[in-house]
Amino acid sequence: MKTKTLKKNKVNVVTLGCSKNIFDSEVLMAQLKANKFEVEHEAKHDDSEIVIINTCGFIDNAKQESIDTILRYAQAKKEGQVDKVYVTGCLSQRYKDDLEKEIPEVDAYFGTRELPRMLKTLKADYKHELVGERLLTTPSHYAYFKIAEGCDRPCSFCAIPIMRGGHKSTPIEDLVKQAEGLAAKGVKELMLIAQDLTYYGLDLYKKRALSELIDRLSDVEGIEWIRLHYAFPTGFPMDVLDVMKNKSNVCNYLDMPLQHGSTRMLKAMRRGTTREKTEQLITDIRNKVPEIAIRTTLIAGYPGETEADFQEMYDWVERSRFERLGIFTYSHEENTHAYNFEDDVPAALKRERADAIMELQSGISYDLNQRHIGQVRKVLFDRAEGDYFIGRTEYDSPEVDNEVLIKAADNYVRIGDFAPILITSADHYDLYGKLAD
Repeated sequence: MKTKTLKKNKVNVVTLGCSKNIFDSEVLMAQLKANKFEVEHEAKHDDSEIVIINTCGFIDNAKQESIDTILRYAQAKKEGQVDKVYVTGCLSQRYKDDLEKEIPEVDAYFGTRELPRMLKTLKADYKHELVGERLLTTPSHYAYFKIAEGCDRPCSFCAIPIMRGGHKSTPIEDLVKQAEGLAAKGVKELMLIAQDLTYYGLDLYKKRALSELIDRLSDVEGIEWIRLHYAFPTGFPMDVLDVMKNKSNVCNYLDMPLQHGSTRMLKAMRRGTTREKTEQLITDIRNKVPEIAIRTTLIAGYPGETEADFQEMYDWVERSRFERLGIFTYSHEENTHAYNFEDDVPAALKRERADAIMELQSGISYDLNQRHIGQVRKVLFDRAEGDYFIGRTEYDSPEVDNEVLIKAADNYVRIGDFAPILITSADHYDLYGKLAD
């Protein structure tokens, strides 16, 4: 029985997980709006008739957060606070049958590529003319820009191909049109995302076409920064670096998840490379673009990881001096190749190893940040918070990387604008500065 008045045809879209999910939610929201729904992203007031939860199923913590969110809205439905609850995304794709049995209060579950079916359930039309249109949930000056769906890589620990299917590139012409549309709305920064940027174009053009795509996108008027996320190291197309060098609006930034620094572990993970090859690749990239900031992510505690394997990774991180680094503890995922092995590294030891890497990286980051002191950097300002305006250099992506802080009392900038900032001090993960004279 309803206990409050709900706004008919109002939809609250709740997004969990990665930037790919944010992109998918934005596409969904554009379709809903075109079908005359009032749509809000992560509404602050519980007055929506319909809730759609876009879930993550990547690792244990993300799965638990998704399940907790579904249970919360299932309870809200029981109490009459919402009328309909729908679930989509990776968790739903992967565990649909189990979820339907365990949480039957949800009205329907949908997979990662079932947007038309979801809209039909909502008595809405899938509008083909809106392909590429989105309602941005990010600040209006930047947008995540998905160039491909799915993944063909055989990594032993990863369930993404199960949830997202095989690799499917979006044609260059379509992406250029999307970028032009975003630029017309005031977007200045595109963050290219995919499960694997490196593979882009192989399915459509029978060759790696990432450099051609970036070159075309860099010519879109109004796009001032293009940033590359999630490039697989094996088969990385080095011609991308030529575009990075030649085009001033392609950021000197590369997000390349390397996962481990032990050759034995890389082989077990089915990564198709060795530590030695990885080190050579990093050297070659830095030789070609000396200004580049490389972001990577690693895994601690993969099955069979010995103290020697961990030490090899630790020493490699110490040598490599990555500008940006994050590390996950290994999560034992059903239906992956690694699930056949015993999850034999204790949770406490996984965390201890991850913490050791992050402590090492903290010192590296501090040292590298000192290089910016006295330099003038082009900074894009994302928000005001407390006494500061907060922005980023080209070496930093939102939410995961370093930030630049300037005192609001002494400096004025507009959110969404670029400004030249003289860096006056730096700590482990942030830079401080003032408007350059």
